[in-house]
Parts: sequence; structure tokens; C-alpha cells
Amino acid sequence: MTAEEPVIAMQKGTTDTADYQPPPRGGHYENVLLAVLFSTFGFVFFDRLALNFLTPFFKDELGLNNAQVGLLGGVPALTWAIAGISIGFLSDRIDRRKPLLLGAIVMFTLFSALSGIVGGLASLLLFRALMGAAEGAVLPLSQPMMLHSSTPHRRGLNMGLLQGSSAGLLGGIVGPIVTVWLAESFGWRTAFYATVIPGLIMAVLVLRLVRDLRLRHPATAAMDADVPDIRVAGGRLAALRSRNVLVCLIIAVFYLTWFTTTQTFTPLYLAEVKGFGPGELGFVLSGVGVAWVLWGALVPGISDRIGRRSAMIVFSLLAALSPLAIIAIASPALLFAALVVTYTGLGCFTLFMATIPAETVPRGVMATALGLIMGTGEIVGGFVAPSLAGVLSDSFGLGASMLVSSGAAVVVVLLSLLLVETAPAVLERRARRGATA
Repeated sequence: MTAEEPVIAMQKGTTDTADYQPPPRGGHYENVLLAVLFSTFGFVFFDRLALNFLTPFFKDELGLNNAQVGLLGGVPALTWAIAGISIGFLSDRIDRRKPLLLGAIVMFTLFSALSGIVGGLASLLLFRALMGAAEGAVLPLSQPMMLHSSTPHRRGLNMGLLQGSSAGLLGGIVGPIVTVWLAESFGWRTAFYATVIPGLIMAVLVLRLVRDLRLRHPATAAMDADVPDIRVAGGRLAALRSRNVLVCLIIAVFYLTWFTTTQTFTPLYLAEVKGFGPGELGFVLSGVGVAWVLWGALVPGISDRIGRRSAMIVFSLLAALSPLAIIAIASPALLFAALVVTYTGLGCFTLFMATIPAETVPRGVMATALGLIMGTGEIVGGFVAPSLAGVLSDSFGLGASMLVSSGAAVVVVLLSLLLVETAPAVLERRARRGATA
């Protein structure tokens, strides 16, 4: 950021810019913001994954094949990606986040609930696409707000809880239990209608408890004076072409392939190939949620000690085993335990989607970089890959989708070898060794 930019921001700013006070860092507000954003992003995944958990209930009624199921799983990822890139760039340009976040919450809540009124593939595709577009804005808006208000020693933990554990708890554990129970008790349409309740609660909490963040405002710049910004030769846009950002872009493609393909086809595989009933299905899928919560917080924390690169390699290797466990293990109890141990990939998502890019690029292009990485991964890995996996499943059986997922995680392991280490503690240790050598 140049010295002139705060002045330009003031000249271009809104009439209330003189009264603006940046959100505080640390203290009570840090915990409040974490709780609100944790719940908000958790319910984003509650809504997004609801379709996967409800697929066994409506697939025959709507006359869908596996390729169409894959398309339904991928369409929200495509619109999520476009929105993530666009809103990340827009929020950096206008330097506003709270109003955009509020609008996104209201819209994804509305379109998730409307999924319950569909009569066929076309209308369901439309509402899931619109829902994905609204949800894609949430993470690029939330991450800079959480980073700004986090004390340095809690930054990694807060980001892990926000992006990893929240989705695991509410989308992975609560989601399958609640949606499957609602579908069994009241029908699958009611399960979609019920998603409107948490969304509206989140909108009210954000409106009342969250303060807007303007990174270029002089008051925020003064507050950040004690936190040196990252300097990159060639300017801020050159930072978007740095090695770590480019590697994270490609990793996002393959990790979203692992995630979306597993999430889309695991319920069908367990129901149709293994013959699991609704109770066994909900139990096994909640194992994914437990792992999501556990590893979502642990992997970022462990990476603070062993390094981002090493954590990506070790935990991505474990993640490659989870789709194979789904194929190989017949016992619901053993499969639950295996998924808790091996479903480590969601902990890595925080690293390549937020922590590593944030430790690589200047703050002024952070949201743009995060939106670009998330968007690229969602378009190819989240949209194209599950559709192809669905076609392969129609030809070779649902086991093909699990092999696609496992292979994608193996590619992530190889790509992670190219990452440049950014963990402050690891870099500090290396500097000390270099000084004493």
C-alpha cells in the first residue's frame, strides 16, 4: 500500500468515513466475531451438504441418474467460484465487507429453502446454482475480518476454527443427523425448508454484533502499523503470480476434487452399494464431521510447529486413504473410526486457501488472492470433477468416484512438495540455525 492510498480512500469514501472506527483486535470482540463467523460458515456448509445427504430420498422421485447427481453437486461449486473471485475483488476495491456479508447470508438462506419446492432437475439446478453464488461470497469476506481482529498467537487457531471446524461441526456432524431425521420424519422437502431458520438467525447476529472492516481506512492503517505488511518485488499484483499462490491454485483444483467427489457420492455409495439404512448412513457420515472438526483445528495448529509444507504433505497422504476406506470397510463402526482418522484433508483447506496465501501476499490483495484460489478450485475441482465422476460411476460403478477422489489427494501430496515454507515459527528456527552455523 502506498502512502497516498489512505488519502484516496478518504476522498472516494462514503460520508460516514470520518466516524469510522475499525474493529478491535483481541479481547471480547475477537471471541464474539469468531463465534458469529464460525456459526455463519458452518451453516453455509449445512445448507451446501444438505443436498448430498438428502439425495437417497429424492433421487428416484425426481428420476435422476448418477451423472445428474454429480451435476447437482458441482453446480453450487461453479457459482461459488465465480462469486468468490468477484466478491473478493469487489470487497478489496470498495473496502467494505459487512454489507456484502449480510446480503450473502440472506440470499443463500432463501435459495436453500426454495430447493424444497422443486419438481425436477432443472429447477433444482437453478436454486442450487443461486445458493452457491451467495455462499461463495462468505469466506473471502469473513477471512480478512477474522485475520484483522485476531491476536497474533491465535491467528492460526482462529482461521482453522472458522474455515475447518465450523463446517465440520455444523455441516458434517449436525447436518446429516438433522437433515436425515427431518427427511425420514417429515419428507425431504421439509428438510430443505428448515434450513431457513439458522440462516435468518445468522443474519441478525451479523447485523447486531459484527463491525465493518475497511482495510485502507487511515484508522485501520494506523492500527496495523505494528504489524509489518508483506513486501513483494513488482508490487501487489505481482504477488498474485508468486510461487506459493500459483501452487495453491493448482492444489485447490485437486483438493476440491477430493472433497466434492467424496461428499457427493459417499451417501449414494453407502446406501446403494453397501446397503446401509438411514441410521447407519447418518452414523457413518457423522464420522466425516467429527474428523472435520478435529482436524480442522489440529492441522493448522500442528502446521505452526512443523511447518505448512510438511503438514500439507503428511495430512494429504492420510486424506488419500479415506475414499479407499469407504470401499474396503464393511462395518459401519469400523468405517466411522477409519474416517475419523483419515479424513484429514479439511484441515489442509485452511492452509492452502487462507494461511499460506495470507503469509505470502500483501494485505491489500489478500481477499483477491483468497477468492482466486477458492474460485479456481471450485470451478474445476468442485464443478467439473464430480460431473466426470458421475459419468464414470454410471459406466463403471460408484467405486470409480472413490478412486477419483483418492487419486486427487495423491496429486496434492506431490504438489505440496513445491510449496515455499511460510510458518513464522519455522522460519525463525531456520534463521537462528543460519545465524549460529
